[in-house]
Amino acid sequence: MKTRHTLIAASLAAAAPVFAQPPALEELVVTAEFRSTPLLDQSASTSVVTGEDISQRAGQHLEDILNLAPNVNYASGASRARFFQIRGIGERSQFQEPLNPSIGLVIDGIDFSGLGNAGTLFDVDQVEVLRGPQGTLHGANALAGLINIRSAAPADEPSMRVEAMAADYGTWSAGIVGTGPLISDTLLYRLAVNTYQSDGFVENDFLDTDDTNNRDETSIRGKLRWLMSDDNTVDLTAMYIDIDNGYDTFSLDNTRQTLSDEPGRDAQESTALGLDWRSELGFAQLQTLASYATSETEYSYDEDWSFVGIAPGWEYSSFDQYLRDRDSYSLELRLVSDESNRLFNDSSDWVAGVYYLADREDLERNYTYLAGPFSSTYDTDTLAVFGQLDSDLSDALTLIAGLRYEERDTDYSDSNDVASDPGKGLWGGRLTLEYTLGDQQMIYGGVSRGYRTHGVNANILASMDATDDPDELEQLRSLQEYDEEFLLNYELGFKGGFADGTVLVRAALFYMDREDQQVKGSLVLPREDGSTQFIDHIANAAEGNNYGLELETNWQALDSLSLYANIGLLETEFEDYINADGEDLSGREQAHAPGYQFAVGGRFDFGSGFYGRLDVEGKDDFYFSDRHDVQAPSYELLHARLGWANDHWSLALWGRNLTDEDYYVRGFGSFGNDPRKEYVTEPYYQYGEPRMVGVSASYSFQ
Repeated sequence: MKTRHTLIAASLAAAAPVFAQPPALEELVVTAEFRSTPLLDQSASTSVVTGEDISQRAGQHLEDILNLAPNVNYASGASRARFFQIRGIGERSQFQEPLNPSIGLVIDGIDFSGLGNAGTLFDVDQVEVLRGPQGTLHGANALAGLINIRSAAPADEPSMRVEAMAADYGTWSAGIVGTGPLISDTLLYRLAVNTYQSDGFVENDFLDTDDTNNRDETSIRGKLRWLMSDDNTVDLTAMYIDIDNGYDTFSLDNTRQTLSDEPGRDAQESTALGLDWRSELGFAQLQTLASYATSETEYSYDEDWSFVGIAPGWEYSSFDQYLRDRDSYSLELRLVSDESNRLFNDSSDWVAGVYYLADREDLERNYTYLAGPFSSTYDTDTLAVFGQLDSDLSDALTLIAGLRYEERDTDYSDSNDVASDPGKGLWGGRLTLEYTLGDQQMIYGGVSRGYRTHGVNANILASMDATDDPDELEQLRSLQEYDEEFLLNYELGFKGGFADGTVLVRAALFYMDREDQQVKGSLVLPREDGSTQFIDHIANAAEGNNYGLELETNWQALDSLSLYANIGLLETEFEDYINADGEDLSGREQAHAPGYQFAVGGRFDFGSGFYGRLDVEGKDDFYFSDRHDVQAPSYELLHARLGWANDHWSLALWGRNLTDEDYYVRGFGSFGNDPRKEYVTEPYYQYGEPRMVGVSASYSFQ
């Protein structure tokens, strides 16, 4: 009997780990705020995509991971998804006009807003998506939100990692990362180099080649951390991004087989430097943030999507090229309080600062239908002051009040003798109440105000002689300028951990009220040869509103099993808006605003280093544009990964879009471009990534 009891006890002891409480989930920290803040303590709707998530999805670019974030969408019309929308707000394209982004893009503290090709992900520690206006934090370029990419920091122990990947469509990548001390306890470094190559997912039947929509992307990032003294730390970042991609994606037959005889390019070459110097002054921490970035871009395409001879008597042949050079300089000085210098009887943390940003952008457009190159210069100077006060009203209740005021001056001129130099004072802010319910649980409610600057439709001004029709001329005159847009965001949220931190929940209800909403549109004017001229412009709708829900959950169900579910619900509509065609769109949904989005999945560890991961994501249908009624159908995508890892090696077989679902990342519907059909108006679509299967491997030296 004693032996039997001993065996039973031994068996229960051996089985105990199976039923033991699984470990708590890792605490994530949001670095985009004035202070680095634990995600569960941040009173805003934010998604954090970790470096592990990026690796598990074989992510190379932002477009590979953004579907993990609720109510975040993107538009392509290029080799990559270069334009982003949060809660239904954001740009979808850029041609001749200067761009004032609604979604900020910051990489290691350097502003790349409007330059989405820079969103490569090699050696990135995490991607933070802040939803809602960031009027206090970032200003005019973050009307609807901010995407913050933070690469890995230098380590104090030496290590090196090499990575390689191979996949369908001639796709491969290779990278190397080295980090460690250059001077022990004083100077640390990190260097990451990556190259990515792919033939792309399009075959050009006319040129008999499969690489006109190729991807050729190289990124180099170097970091130094100087531990100058106990009171001073300096971080230096240098990066070089070289994107030399082809652009040949739209087919007259709506397939992955194109007929272009002059394929385009989607290229970006950027060099950037960033400084983050943090100094303890005794009464506060002084943060000095400075950056310089220069970017040369080319966006070009075969406008007719075909070849000479496809339909004699009907065809036209046209090529359009946009060459942009942009230099950006920024300087920000912040004073950030610490525990020793809180205000109002030691109850309030505070931040105060000033910010300056200078953007210098030159454009050259070469277009078949222009007598000569078009050129323009767009200079912007922004000077801002800001502050934030976090006040403890009681042990459980905190009031956050933030305010930002900026003077924004622009100077535009071009080769059509169009000139404009508008200046404006703009302000944004936030007022939020946080209430702590208990350990790791809080609710919050607040209102925030964002803004987007006004501007001039230079393309409209330059096209006044494009028609003699009195009605068309009057329409052109009415669209010469557009006003700034303001956005009020009302938000109620909950964040909390349950079951000893093995379940994390983040939820937010929001209502966004848009005033003088800026809407992208285009006029279509017929040419004598039967083709059409498109004149892009921005106009103001009277009002609009966007409201919905975001829910993100993580569950460490077992020591070997982790699950997640992210859901976004969104309703949008115009109010009192008549578009350029005279169509009343009041009550219609806004473009690129799917009614629902979801991403669910999990990872299971089989033991001995083997694991599997499964992800399913989907979106509701949505309008491609405010100009026409063509929609992207709803879709669901399945991704999977099987891998093995130990302290040094990592090997994996992975697949994205395993069911080979056809889905679209850009679409047009207001014109016809097929001379074989006498240019009848019909929809055209750009396909998203098809089924992609690959293998990845890495080795770490320590």
